Amino acid sequence: MSSRSHLAMTTPFGAALLLLLTWTTGDDPLPRTAPSTLDICSELAEARSSADDPIRAAEASSLLLNPRDPWFGRQAPERFQLCLLTSAGPMLLESRREWAPHGVDRFYNLVTAGYYDDSRIFRVVEDRWAQFGIHGNPEVASTWREESIPDDPPGLSNERGTLAFAFAVPDGRTTQVFFNLGDNSSTLDEEPFVPIARIISGQEVLDRIHSGYGETAGGGIRAGNQDPLFEGGNAFLDEHFPELDRILAAVVVTPGSGL
Repeated sequence: MSSRSHLAMTTPFGAALLLLLTWTTGDDPLPRTAPSTLDICSELAEARSSADDPIRAAEASSLLLNPRDPWFGRQAPERFQLCLLTSAGPMLLESRREWAPHGVDRFYNLVTAGYYDDSRIFRVVEDRWAQFGIHGNPEVASTWREESIPDDPPGLSNERGTLAFAFAVPDGRTTQVFFNLGDNSSTLDEEPFVPIARIISGQEVLDRIHSGYGETAGGGIRAGNQDPLFEGGNAFLDEHFPELDRILAAVVVTPGSGL
């Protein structure tokens, strides 16, 4: 039995992954109507959030508590796609290493370790941005708070649907990222905030993310009001800002994902 078949038989995540691989590689001999990529993305990411998913063992094995682990020093594939399942709906993203090598490497390694799963989209300003990336476990969040990477030179423009790292100081990017909800190129390109990915399907989900709390649920890094999020994690946000949308699962779905 191939490892792919074994994975499919033993976990719901594996079954969804096998379905995706079947449609993208043409291995399925049975002719039928192919589901949309976004449908498969949603199924795959939902399966990822199940308790028996093998990737979620990363946190249980303390991988996320060890930023110096070789896992986080890997180079990302030159190009990959990412399923992002949120409580507002699924999105399919594309990332290319040429756009921002340091940023894409960090994002890829965090995603494949399960860092963003079950995190809150805590800073949402209508037509501007939707920010997430503070882990729901305070111990993990605090471990990564100062684990910064070098800046990347300007690349993609901060147009609607792009994803970039947030930062306060030069060479200060760590784990927090934000979606551009509108065209922010005139203000953010100059900093520069360098996009690491862009939505290729499901962009309408951005308009459904709850924005009622604005800057009050932690705000940006530069405002200096995020300590309660690092200290209280998801429990704090769920108690005080219960309507926040969340990242349910993030899954790399193209070759080189490490799955």
